[in-house]
Amino acid sequence: MTGKMIDRPILRVLAGEAIWPPPVWLMRQAGRYLPEYRKLRATAGNFIALSTTPAMATEVTLQPVRRFGMDAAILFSDILILPWALGQKLRYAEGEGPLMERIEDLAGLDALDLNRLKPGTESVMETVSRVRTDLPPRCTLIGFAGSPFTVACYMLDGKGGNFARTMGLIYSDPGLVAAVIELVTTATIDYLSWQIEAGADCVMLFDSWAGLLPPDLFRAHVIHPTVRIVDALQARHPDVPIIGFPRLAGLMALPYIAETGIAGFGMDTGTDAPSLARLLPRKVALQGNLDPLLLRAGGVSLDHAVERIAREMAGVPHIFNLGHGIVPETPPDHVAMLIERLRSLEPAPLEEFREAATSGS
Repeated sequence: MTGKMIDRPILRVLAGEAIWPPPVWLMRQAGRYLPEYRKLRATAGNFIALSTTPAMATEVTLQPVRRFGMDAAILFSDILILPWALGQKLRYAEGEGPLMERIEDLAGLDALDLNRLKPGTESVMETVSRVRTDLPPRCTLIGFAGSPFTVACYMLDGKGGNFARTMGLIYSDPGLVAAVIELVTTATIDYLSWQIEAGADCVMLFDSWAGLLPPDLFRAHVIHPTVRIVDALQARHPDVPIIGFPRLAGLMALPYIAETGIAGFGMDTGTDAPSLARLLPRKVALQGNLDPLLLRAGGVSLDHAVERIAREMAGVPHIFNLGHGIVPETPPDHVAMLIERLRSLEPAPLEEFREAATSGS
């Protein structure tokens, strides 16, 4: 085990160690729910400038670590910075989210250039380097990218939503979809490798829309590209763990875990975590999966859920997290309560917790 793993609890978990209480970070922990983020965002001009200006992106990345003492910082960026760096036009409209000049056909795809990726993402790598320098030694730095299918959805539809165009193209023009995913897969390997070289301790693949796909297409467009990315990164950086988050994968989580080689699996809100832990086809760390809407609501129900999830996963390599990103309306005090509750938990058998919960004590 490397010194990094000894010093950083999240890396210990990703190496297969169960820790009590589990280390914690939260998806979208840097963002609109924090007043310090909103203040900085107002000065940035636009979201792309905020994401690609190293001084600002570094500050945003560090804000939740300073405020809450998170066990990890995740790079502040966006999954669409990658196609933007390749040459696809991107803007963020207030209240609408990302808007892209969508890829209409193979000629449109050919206009994107892999040679633009490195210069187009140099600011991201500088942010990674700055954050690593400023982080507490025990804090893990997580780099990330969107998984190829999810990024392709935005590239082909041009915006968020139900991705009806992409899902139609999968059947009417499968060659175009495959070509987009191939380009993004190739670019993602380099993009994540550069983040690791800049100082990321581990990296995460976000496949937010994986659940749109039926099993055969999930295998083709989620599992197979993930295998390529993981294999390539492990060849270049054999000691750097990779977390996968194919949201709403359902039962396809099992072949995803079995075949991709990931070190950690992100569980969405609908995952029965104890059952998944029992069914694992191989040993991986599990991450998740508190409902972000419960975090927003707070109160006694939040306290109980934090304890239940932690105790149900006791003895399993587990990173406490949400099942999806923090919603903007979440009071920061609720995040502080989550962290305090989790870190105050004494080791105790799960049976004792269940008896206490049943009795209402």
